[in-house]
Amino acid sequence: MGFMRRLLRQKSPKRKEVRTRDDYHAFQSTYNGPDCTARLDDKILRRIFEEVCPHAMDESFDSSEESGNDGCMTCDMRDLAHCALTKRQWYSVAAGLLYKSIRIDAVHYCELEEVYAEQRKRKSRNGEEIDPPTTRLLQLCRTVRDNHYLGQRVRFLKLPYMTRESCKADLARTVSVCPNLEYVDLPDGFYNGDSTCHTLRQELQARCPHIRKMKFNEGGEQLLDSILQGAFQELRVIEISKIQIEPSILRRVLGHLSWLNEVSFSNVSWLNDSFFHAVNGIPDFPALDTLRLSKIRNLTPQGLEQYLSNPLCRDMLRTLHIKECPLLTVPTLHLILRSATSLETLEYISTVSTSLPMDPLPPLTSRTLRTLKFEILPSPQTANVMYPPQESHYHYLTTSLLSNSLPLLRKLYVRDPTFPESLTIAPPIRPFAESSQTAPPPRGFTQPLEVFSKGTDDLEWIFTSIIPFDASTGRRGSLSGGRPVSSYSAHRGLGPQWGGEARKSIVVPNGFGGFLAVPAADDGRPRSAGSWSHGGGEGARRLQGHGYSMSNGSVRSSFFGGAGRERRGSRADLWR
Repeated sequence: MGFMRRLLRQKSPKRKEVRTRDDYHAFQSTYNGPDCTARLDDKILRRIFEEVCPHAMDESFDSSEESGNDGCMTCDMRDLAHCALTKRQWYSVAAGLLYKSIRIDAVHYCELEEVYAEQRKRKSRNGEEIDPPTTRLLQLCRTVRDNHYLGQRVRFLKLPYMTRESCKADLARTVSVCPNLEYVDLPDGFYNGDSTCHTLRQELQARCPHIRKMKFNEGGEQLLDSILQGAFQELRVIEISKIQIEPSILRRVLGHLSWLNEVSFSNVSWLNDSFFHAVNGIPDFPALDTLRLSKIRNLTPQGLEQYLSNPLCRDMLRTLHIKECPLLTVPTLHLILRSATSLETLEYISTVSTSLPMDPLPPLTSRTLRTLKFEILPSPQTANVMYPPQESHYHYLTTSLLSNSLPLLRKLYVRDPTFPESLTIAPPIRPFAESSQTAPPPRGFTQPLEVFSKGTDDLEWIFTSIIPFDASTGRRGSLSGGRPVSSYSAHRGLGPQWGGEARKSIVVPNGFGGFLAVPAADDGRPRSAGSWSHGGGEGARRLQGHGYSMSNGSVRSSFFGGAGRERRGSRADLWR
C-alpha cells in the first residue's frame, strides 16, 4: 500500500499540469464579452440565415428535378435547424425559413452521402435498405400534424419523383395541415384522374385554396371542371396537355381565374385560331404575361395577331414560347413580333427540312425584345447533307441583327456553333457619307450582345460577348478592367496561337460596320464563361484552391469527394 501511495503522489503533479494546460487552452477559445448578436434585428438575422440555407428562398413553381441550388441542400437545412436551436432570439426567424420552402432530396450532394449510405446498410433489417426520402416525409408529416403553427408556415414542398409516386397517402396527410401551401410536387396520376390519387386530390382541393400552379393532362377533365365549382381560384400558372374538352368550357374556366398570368398548351389537337376570337356570351381569352405553345398544329400567325389585337393582351404579353408548331414558321415571325409590342423574351424552336424562300423577307423587328432563343434543328432526312436547310434561317437572323432591327436585344441563343463567326464577316459600309439625307442606315450592332451557341450534339453553351462600335467617339466601347474584349471558345481548335485546343478570340469592331476576330493574348483581360470551363484565369485557380470546381461558367460544388465541398464538422442529419 505504501508503494502505491508514493506512486500516486509522483504522478499527481503531472496530471495537474496537463489539466491546467487544457483548461488554459479552453479558456483562450472562449469569448466572455458582450453578446453582439443580441443587437441584430430580425431582418439582418433573416439575411444571414438565407446565406446558410439558400434553397429556403426558392419560391419557384418548378419541380424538384428542375429546380436546385449549388451545394448540398440537406446539409444546409440541417445547419439552419441548428441555428434555430442556438438561441431563443433566433428560433422564430430560423424556423420561419426552415418550414417556408421544404425540399426533400434522395441523397446528400456531398461526401457525407458515402458515410450515411454505409450507416443505412448496417441499420437495415432483413436485407431491406432504408429509404431516406420516405423516412423524412414521414417525420415531416408527424411534425406538421403535431404543430399546426409550423404547418401554416409551409408554402412550398418539393419531393423526389419516386417519393411522391409511392407515398401518396403520407403526402395527403401532410398537405391536409398546410393551409397556406402554394406549390407541391404531385404524382403524375393526380393530373390525369388516376383513382389512386383520389384522397390526395380531395385533401388538396379542400385544404389548400392558395395553390398557384396546376397541370391538366389527358384524363383530367374532371379536375379542370372543378375550377368552375370554386376550387383552385388563385391559380397563376396552368399547363394543359392532350386534354379533350369543349373549347367554350375551357374559355369559361380561364375566365374564372383572375390571377392567371401564364398558360402552356402542349399537344392540343383541337386548338386553332377560333379559340382566341371574341365570342358573345363567352369570356375572352385572358391577358397573360407568358404564353407557351408546344406542338400546336392548327394555330396560324393570324390567330396570334387576333389575340394581340386586344390592347390589354398586347401590353401584358412579355414572354412567348413557340416549339414545333408547323404553321408558325420563321417567315411569319416578323408578323408576330410586329403585333407583340411589349414582348421581351421570345423562344422559338423548330425542326426544318427545307430552306427559306429566295424572296426577301422583312427583318425581325422589335423595340422591346431583350432575349431571343432561336433554335433551328435539321430534320433527320437532312442532317448530313452538304448544305443543311437551317443555314438559310440563321442567315436571315444575321441579316436582321445587322440591320439594327433589334436595338434592345442583349442575349441570343442559337444552335449553330459557327454563328458568332458569321457576325464577323459583315459587309463594309461607306465610312463617309455625302450628306445625312443620303447616308445609308448603319449596319452592325449598337448594343452589347451576348451570344450563346452550341451544336446539335453539344451539352454546354459556348459564350461570346460582342462589344459594339461607339459611333459618337469613334472608339471601341469601354469596360471596367480594360478595353472591350470577348473570349470565344469554339468547338474545334485552331492552333496554339489561338490559345491551345479551344479557340479563344477577341471580337472587336473594325470601324466599318463589321467585326474582326484576333487571337487572344494572356494578358489578364476579362474572360467569358468559355474560359472558366478550361480552368483559365487567376480567379479560377484561386477558387479551385479553396475547394471549388469550375463548370458551366459558374462556381458549383462537386457531387462527391473532398474537393467539391468543404467538409462539415457535424455529421448530424436533420431528417435521420
